This record gives sequence, C-alpha cells and structure tokens, in this order.
Amino acid sequence: MRLSVLDQSPVGEGSSHADALLASVDLAQAAEEWGFARYWTAEHHASPGFAGSAPEILAAVLLARTSRMPVGTGGVLLPRYPPVKVAEVFAVLASLYPGRVDMGLGRAGGPAADYPQRVSLLRRLLGMDGSAKDGTAEDDAHRLVGAPAVPPRMWLLGAGSGSARMAGELGTDFAYAHFLAPDRAEEALTTYRTLLRGGNATDEAPGVLAVRVVTAESEAEAEALAHSVLLWRSRKDLGEDLPLPSARVARNHRWTALEAERASVRGRSLVWGTPDQVLTRLAELAKEYAVEEVMVNTLTCDPEDRFHSYRLLAEWQAATVGG
Repeated sequence: MRLSVLDQSPVGEGSSHADALLASVDLAQAAEEWGFARYWTAEHHASPGFAGSAPEILAAVLLARTSRMPVGTGGVLLPRYPPVKVAEVFAVLASLYPGRVDMGLGRAGGPAADYPQRVSLLRRLLGMDGSAKDGTAEDDAHRLVGAPAVPPRMWLLGAGSGSARMAGELGTDFAYAHFLAPDRAEEALTTYRTLLRGGNATDEAPGVLAVRVVTAESEAEAEALAHSVLLWRSRKDLGEDLPLPSARVARNHRWTALEAERASVRGRSLVWGTPDQVLTRLAELAKEYAVEEVMVNTLTCDPEDRFHSYRLLAEWQAATVGG
C-alpha cells in the first residue's frame, strides 16, 4: 500500500489563508522526504476553512520546492475554466517538470452538462487522445501549440459513478473521494475498472482511494483532533462554514442534536487513532476496494498537528515495511 497526500490547505481558527498556504509548502517538502508517493493540492473558493483557491499555482510552487515526488491538483474544477487555459497552464508545468505533473480534474464548481466535452477537448489539446502528432488538419487545429513532450498525467476525481464511468471510457486514471461518500466507493471503482478493461477481468486493480485521516501518538490525542474535524464538518453541513476549530474548542463545545447527528454520519468516513491503528484500517480499506494507493487527507487547526500526523504515518509504515 502506497500513501499519498491530498492537501486542502486547511485554515485553523486564529490563522490566515497565507499561514495555511505556507504550511502546505512545508508539508510537501517533508512529505517527499518521508516517502509519500504523490502530493495533490485542492481547489476551494470563498471558504473560511480552505486556502487553496488556485491549486495549479500552489502545485507549481511545490514542484519547484521538491525534486522527485509527483505533484498535481486534486483537483482543478474544470467547469469554471476554458479548457484551453487549463491546457496551457499544465503544458507549462509539464514542460518544466516532465513526468512529475498530475492533472486532477473535478466536475464541481459550475454547470457540468458539457464536462465530458471539456475533458475530451483538454485531452486533444495536450495530445493525450492517442492521435498521431502528424494527424489531420482538424487534429492539428485542436492541439496546443507548444504541447509538452511528456503530457501531464490526467486523473478524473469523483464521489460517484459519473466520473468513474468517464475515466474508464477514456482510459484515464481515477481517484475516488471516500471521505465524501464512502458508501459509493465500491460501485464507482467497479464501474471504472469494468469499463477500463473493456469488460475483461485482470489482476490489475487501478484507482486510488482518498481517505480522511487523523493520527497522533495516543488514542486520546487522536480522538481530540477527530472531534475538531467532526465539529467543523457538522457545522459546514448545517450551513456554517468556519475555520477549523482547535481541539480545546471542540472539547468544550456543547453539541446540538443536529450537530451530533451530522458528526455521527461524517464519523463513518473518518479514520483516526494511533498510527498503527490507522495504518491497519487503511490496509483494510485498500484490500476491501482493491487499491494499491491511498491518498491521506488530514485536517487540523494547528499545522504542527497535521505535520505530526503525516510524519507518524510515514515512520510507522517505513518501520512496518522494514521489519
């Protein structure tokens, strides 16, 4: 099981968006040294709790500050932008950092009726559709001038079967957001793999699972951090979008019945505990959904707690593999 990072650049109470972005830079550099497989930056807008409104720009900074690890977006909300602009941005990144750029795409953020057409055009612009470089005049008209020699790796992201189906039909990579809709993961990944294989069974199990995780050295510390995440998430579900509360605030909070109900629902998709407990659960999820890579998404009020959580996972996994 490989571990990767999905970074939403969380903003804790009392901190600024700039603080969160700088913390993401620090975390990415450390994640490469710790051996994480890849690092993705997310896109959110007008959010008090998330700082990453331009994931491709943050990804560019992280590519410059790292040297080996694939870096990308998880993801660019394609309905918000002209495909040619997205193609140009990723062409520049892939030209500067060949073989290290992941182009993760999401269908949220705007009207999505033409999302499949946007994805197809993006693939053609970047020469990712399999057509020959010396193709027809029509092909050449839809290929970006200055397309990179090594295109970015395209990933479609989703929390249901729509993007899974499209990824399978196009033959692209697919990442499933388990932390948003855990109950639909099996259906989505099965749909993706069936279409990707043309209905033929193989031993390969493509696809990545993104899981929300909090870990600490003790169960009590991990539980306190988990309660912070669940308080933030329950408030968000009920229309109150705020920065991440501290563990102290969560501990002293008097939960309403509606908040408690939402926390109970969201708690089913949060993995928390000591690093050995968390890694055991992640291995179970990887086996259940037949994935070889799990993207870890950790939210905390204090960037140091998030840094520590990822470091513990990396160290425990390294010790397990080494042992």
